[in-house]
Amino acid sequence: MKIIALICARGNSRGVKNKNLLKFKNTTLLGNAIKQASRSRYVKRVFVSTDSEKIAREAIKNKAEVPFIRPSKLAKDKSPEIETWRHAVKFLNKKNNINFIASIPTTSPLRKVSDIDNCIKHAIKKNLDVVFSVTESAKNPYFNIVKLKNKKLSLVCSSKKNISRRQDAPQCYDLTTVCYVFKPEYIMKKKNLFSGKTGFVVIPKHRATDIDDKTDYKIAKFLSH
Repeated sequence: MKIIALICARGNSRGVKNKNLLKFKNTTLLGNAIKQASRSRYVKRVFVSTDSEKIAREAIKNKAEVPFIRPSKLAKDKSPEIETWRHAVKFLNKKNNINFIASIPTTSPLRKVSDIDNCIKHAIKKNLDVVFSVTESAKNPYFNIVKLKNKKLSLVCSSKKNISRRQDAPQCYDLTTVCYVFKPEYIMKKKNLFSGKTGFVVIPKHRATDIDDKTDYKIAKFLSH
């Protein structure tokens, strides 16, 4: 079985400048993600998709492969991640011999290698199209998340039964950027990640920190010690 890791790291990031090249531990956020992916018991090769020559050099320095430069139209703030995945799949899976791809974002540096392995293991064992990493949600749309419509507040999700305690509401999870695992052929055929056979792995919240701004970065650095 052939499984590879894909790290998508664009040059321009609006929240934090040059985010993927920020220092983290003894390397960069990119270098950290490459190291984690390469230590997985399942991953055979680590690839980086980027539009930046500077990031490409950093990736190669950390022993990842950069066989192509991503077009700028797929490296904008509003560029869908799934389109970046598809672009990479077209390059990397020409012989259709890749079984699963593990997407390892740079922005969750507190993950453990075991988190990656658990996601891949779950995908293999259940033969899933997509595996998500999640954390238990602190809020619940059936109980304490509201929406504004016509100047009135109401719960995001309604239920036929009266839910007076969060414990009685359906279990909800937050998607994380710790790891995604998917079948290349599924990504190329489907536009909706949730339309196929999906699964999830629960990650402890302290390992699911997602760096979106400078405060997140400071918190991640503090928790890494």
